Amino acid sequence: MPRPRRRGRTALLLAAAAVLGLVGGTCGGYLVQADRAPTKLPPLSQPVVKQAEGEAEPLSAAVDRRLRTDGDLRKLLLPRPKGTRDAVFEVGSDGWMDLADLAGTYEDPNEVFGNLISDEFRRGAVANWRTGSTYSVAIHLVQFRQEQTLAASAHADSGHYWAENEPDTRSWAIPGTGDGMAYVHGSPEREAGFLPVYTAEAHAWRGDIAMDIWVFDTKPISKEKIMDLAERQVGRL
Repeated sequence: MPRPRRRGRTALLLAAAAVLGLVGGTCGGYLVQADRAPTKLPPLSQPVVKQAEGEAEPLSAAVDRRLRTDGDLRKLLLPRPKGTRDAVFEVGSDGWMDLADLAGTYEDPNEVFGNLISDEFRRGAVANWRTGSTYSVAIHLVQFRQEQTLAASAHADSGHYWAENEPDTRSWAIPGTGDGMAYVHGSPEREAGFLPVYTAEAHAWRGDIAMDIWVFDTKPISKEKIMDLAERQVGRL
């Protein structure tokens, strides 16, 4: 079974570009404002707004997504379909995926381990299942602290980069996301002594959570399969 692609320096470069863009925009704003004439300020005395009585009702989970994303991350994963079996290669334990588990799914775990620390990795959840003997699905939800960088979007961008660099690849936007994409690779990966393996994948992010989905099979994977998984998983975030 092929492993997810190596992350390399892509996410770090994208994150650095995003930070530079923010700094550049801020500096430009100060320069423009410095050349403008002073704006007359409103009077300091303002009407007094009467404070409402009683206590405000707490937001429900449907409105405040932090109630869901700060809870059990595994509950946001798509449920395993009935009739499926355990994956050949299980990642993590009891649906949780720690930093070492996630780094171990890449071709260069040591490099990725360091990248994830820099990206303020918080925790991860994973779902794996197999249908029949050849069709399998892996879903990763990776949550970041995002105190210094917008790591969730950079993580998804890294997935886009590697997917788009594969030859014979078709892609589609995932509805309900800003830049989420699903990919189907038309050419299988071949290795002597093994059946050819076709791959489809999807990458998106929402808030502080990045979503990665991989589908593997020994026969071509349809757009409908990867899009169905991606849309339903995004809908739970």
